[in-house]
Amino acid sequence: MVTIDRPIEPHHVAFVLVPDYSLIAFASALEPLRLANLISERDVYSWSCHTLEGNPVSASNGLSTRPDSPIDSASDAELVVVCAGLNVERQKHPPALLSRLRYLATHGAVIGAICTGTYVLAKAGLLNGYRCTIHWESLRGFREEFPNIDVTSELFEFDRRRVTSAGGTASLDMMLHYVATQNSMALAASIADMMMHHHIRSGDDPQRPDLRVRLGVSHPKLVASIALMEANIEAPLSCGDLAVAVGLSARQLERLFAKNLVTTPMRYYLRLRLIQARRLLTQTSMSVLSIGLGCGFVSASHFSKCYREQFGKTPSQER
Repeated sequence: MVTIDRPIEPHHVAFVLVPDYSLIAFASALEPLRLANLISERDVYSWSCHTLEGNPVSASNGLSTRPDSPIDSASDAELVVVCAGLNVERQKHPPALLSRLRYLATHGAVIGAICTGTYVLAKAGLLNGYRCTIHWESLRGFREEFPNIDVTSELFEFDRRRVTSAGGTASLDMMLHYVATQNSMALAASIADMMMHHHIRSGDDPQRPDLRVRLGVSHPKLVASIALMEANIEAPLSCGDLAVAVGLSARQLERLFAKNLVTTPMRYYLRLRLIQARRLLTQTSMSVLSIGLGCGFVSASHFSKCYREQFGKTPSQER
């Protein structure tokens, strides 16, 4: 008997792009597949791009992508990845899109999302009972809208037949782990080397850099006080309470902020709370009053006054 070696079919990955999708998140997920083929000198992966009806779609930076075909053509994909970006919470996601994603999930595909694509999967009911992640800027709003979904602040999550990443270059790390699982860690490491990605991050690496890096300051008590502010948005601490918590007097804390950040502790704290309020206004359907209270303002009028002074418009105008 003669044995005929049959060619191994490449693993097919289908990307579903929604309006204002993140181009860097998409490219970071796609390029490892191309490089896997280049390094292996064979087609380990194939890929395709889809929108609901096959029409071109623009990324958040304005560049337009012409997909290969409508999402109905993605039935042979082993992994289907929804890529979203800005304004995903405000968009009306067509029932036909959500229905097709559910169909693909029930017919054997692993379903994934990068950046805010997690929101689309949640709207489709595909994350019930699964652990997932989303970009840190959308995390609180997502928890408000989907309180029963187990969403984390991890860089990426693999939970059975669901794969999600926080977006940006986290999509690269997610896909490198996908390649390592299907092929080998050696192949994933070679891809990372080609992309000059010197360290393949694990899922539990933080999405955001350490406060010291973000702020460009190194004074431990200043960093500790800002960490306390970020952890206490809904019930703000007084300057005195912050000072005591980090082992300073209120006057010392004020001098520390003036020297390093050219502001006062309370002004810095107020801006943090207003930035959080702005995220919730643009990313959730929570009422303006609920957002104000959730960001530590005692009344709607106080919230509106502070918001206008900071951003030049009222919360209602922002929405």
